[in-house]
Amino acid sequence: MTGKERAGSERWRVLAILCGAVVLSFSTWFSAAAIAPEISREWALSPAAAGWLTNGVQLGFVIGALLASLFNLPDIIRMNRLMAASAALAAVANAALLAEPGPALAIVSRLATGFALAGVYPPALKLVSTWFVTCRGLAFAGVIGAITAGSSLPHLFRGAMTAVHWQSVVALASLASLASMVLFLVFAREGPHPFGKAIFDPRQIGKVLRDRDVALVNLGYLGHMWELYAMWAWLLAYLSAALQAMEGASLPNPSLLTFTAVSSGVAGCFAGGLLSDRFGRTATTAGMMLASGSCALLIGFVFDGPEWLLVLVVVIWGITIIGDSAQFSAAVTELADRAYVGTALSLQMGMGFALTIGMIWLMPQLANWLGGWQWTFSILAIGPFIGAAAMLALRRRPAAAKLANGRR
Repeated sequence: MTGKERAGSERWRVLAILCGAVVLSFSTWFSAAAIAPEISREWALSPAAAGWLTNGVQLGFVIGALLASLFNLPDIIRMNRLMAASAALAAVANAALLAEPGPALAIVSRLATGFALAGVYPPALKLVSTWFVTCRGLAFAGVIGAITAGSSLPHLFRGAMTAVHWQSVVALASLASLASMVLFLVFAREGPHPFGKAIFDPRQIGKVLRDRDVALVNLGYLGHMWELYAMWAWLLAYLSAALQAMEGASLPNPSLLTFTAVSSGVAGCFAGGLLSDRFGRTATTAGMMLASGSCALLIGFVFDGPEWLLVLVVVIWGITIIGDSAQFSAAVTELADRAYVGTALSLQMGMGFALTIGMIWLMPQLANWLGGWQWTFSILAIGPFIGAAAMLALRRRPAAAKLANGRR
């Protein structure tokens, strides 16, 4: 085997191990959302307070990502050590729920969990970029697929242990995150193609916002984030209501069905990476968003069944809602001036996750106003349809030729 072949083989091995570690660490993200019905009853939580068990993670992530970029932590601390320490912090913060601290301190623990995971996700993308010059879209898709799989794990834990208390779900997620700490520390290392210092410089924000091509990518990303985390956070509530409304439903419990829908996004991530590298970023992202937005509209019509159609819609939605995610980050690295690519990535991520906070909060309020979950998800279609229009507008611009080696 030649040196080039060995390097090519090694990058895929590193990617596989890194993705496995990301899966384990991100099991803490939705650990509270997966057990929300149980702890809401035990702690007498209002719908708004229950929503903050997820929104706390989102807010903590935004704060952590911006601070990490501002202080350039991935360049100051070796990335494997940063990710290992962050995974350990996420495990401890998540495990704090086992003490049953009450609503206020539980939200603080969720803030700390999101803050910690900000030390895993962005550095993972940067580390992957040091191994992949070609096939970067597919490699980024692998990381996003790992986040998707990790986010679905608590639903698997909950669905597979219907007779077990919610504490077991929290404990398993924390143990998984501790296992990821070991993988990050031992196996994660930088590749032969350093991407350079991707620092966050607030003075560059104006330049990023004035870059029309990057702005269109960001608009597409915001449309994507409008629906993504709101769907992930509240799909269990929708499916619980739908299965309860169906007489004689033979489907598995709603936690397992939620796991199936969310985890199916792993296939969507890899499909999005392959399609994007082959046919172009704008075509792939627009197609995925049009499909996911259509599912957001259709989901209300299958609330009462038939069961097979309900499963089909939620699985297709799970695949398409995340399949385009990695490509927005890849597009920014290709379009933004290298002098402010770090600021552009941080700004994109910060705006996107900040938007999810409002959408996660809005969904139960809207469900209460509408008298149930059947039509609540319809509002989520607005984002991806606007996002698809933005990416198709970008496709017509000359700068789109920089995407995916000219594949727009």
